[in-house]
This record gives sequence, C-alpha cells and structure tokens, in this order.
Amino acid sequence: MTDIDVDAYLARIGAVRPEKTDYEALCHLQERHLMTVPFETLSFVEREIPSMTEEFVFDKIVRRRRGGGCGELNSAFALLLKSLGFRVVPLGGRVLHNGHSAFRGVHNGHLVLRVELDQSYLVDVGFRWASRRPLKIAERGMQKDEHGEYQLVHTPQGDIEMVHDGVLRWRAETHPRDLEDFEPLMWYFATSPDASSAGQLWASIVTETGRVSLFNRVLTRHRDGGKESRELTDDAEFIAEFEKWFGITLTEVPDLPRASQGV
Repeated sequence: MTDIDVDAYLARIGAVRPEKTDYEALCHLQERHLMTVPFETLSFVEREIPSMTEEFVFDKIVRRRRGGGCGELNSAFALLLKSLGFRVVPLGGRVLHNGHSAFRGVHNGHLVLRVELDQSYLVDVGFRWASRRPLKIAERGMQKDEHGEYQLVHTPQGDIEMVHDGVLRWRAETHPRDLEDFEPLMWYFATSPDASSAGQLWASIVTETGRVSLFNRVLTRHRDGGKESRELTDDAEFIAEFEKWFGITLTEVPDLPRASQGV
C-alpha cells in the first residue's frame, strides 16, 4: 500500500484523527467524507479516463481537491481507512433502477466497501443515496439513518441488495475484489457511447439538511423532505454555483446538453 499523508487527507474532509479503529470513528470519517468530497463526473465530460490507483485517487481528491465517481471515492476512502488501521474489503456491485441494471452490460459498475470491526459493515461514500452511517451486514431489519430507512436483503444467490426508502438501489457481491478489477470500467464509463455517463455531468454532495445534486445544467436541492430544481442557463451563475456547492473552480462551463429535469 502506498504511504499517504493521512493528516492531509483528514484535513481535506475536516475529520479528526481517530484514537481507535471503532464504529464511532468509522461513522465520523464516513459522514465527513460524504459532506466534503462530492460525487462528480467532470472527468467524463472532459474525456479524462479516471483511475483507481492509490496515487491517482489521493492526488485527485486530496491535492487537487476534486471529487470523483463511485470507484474513485470508495477506493480513496479505502486507502484512508487502511492507512488508519481499519480492515477493508472492496466489493463489486451493480446500480439498479426498478430491479434492473442502470448500465446495460456492465458488471461491477459500482464499488462498495466491507469494513470489519466488532461485526461486518457496508460503507459507501460514492453513491447519492448512500447512508450517512455504516450499515450492519448481519442486520436483516430496517436500519434508520439521517438519509432515510435502509434494509440489506440477502439474496439466495449470496448477494446483498440495498433497499433505501422502499426502493432497490444496488446489488453487491460478497466475495472480495481487487481494485484492478474495476479499472476497465473507468475506460468504459468515460468513453463508450453506450454508457449513459459519457459526456454527462453529474454531481452530488451531502448537506446538513439533505443533499445538492447537479445533472448537466440542472441544479436540485433536496432538503426537509422536498426538492427544488432550476436550470443554470447563465455560465457565470453555473460556475459560481458549482464552486459554492461542490468546491471545484471552473474557468469555463463544459459543453453540456440543456435539460428540464432534476436529479
């Protein structure tokens, strides 16, 4: 494992170095990551092919103060957790909409983490419907969280499905994966015309009252159980709002399709 500047990473997410590798520390780190490092696909718009190598994700998220896709965010968080002494196992999954894969033909299109403490927990800092706290894998009932109600369903095939507020969000395999297994997906999502992500700008960040999301030029604020959307048609306003919510400074607005829907 690459030696990283743990203090720089902790400063990036505004977290306190934990004294112990316990559940409370994991909760603190996960929440701080979700609230400071955005999910964002600016690389896909710029036709930059991301990587999940340790040096790449540390440089992008900590030094360049960017966000990334689920693979980048969760692999970076795994690097931080391992550097602090946590036992972390990457798991491959699929994002689902109404029970069907969100990305046609894509296996391991999502990455989640299993963290071993007093029991096994599922951790995800790279998904807009992610829980703010780790989810107990052995718990079959409802797990309440600031982001809603979660249930982990163990399938007959041995997978785990995550249901959030009654909606099936993703399915994950339970056997360990190497991060190298996900590298071809970075190329696919960035370049394939069949990938819905190619050329599209998605961004999302957790706030105290909900989250803020962007799909191309449509900004949506989710708070207090409701949401409001508006299209950022003015380039100066787009640049200002993008930096305000996602902490990323743009010199110009990417060539994005205009739309009339929120995310």
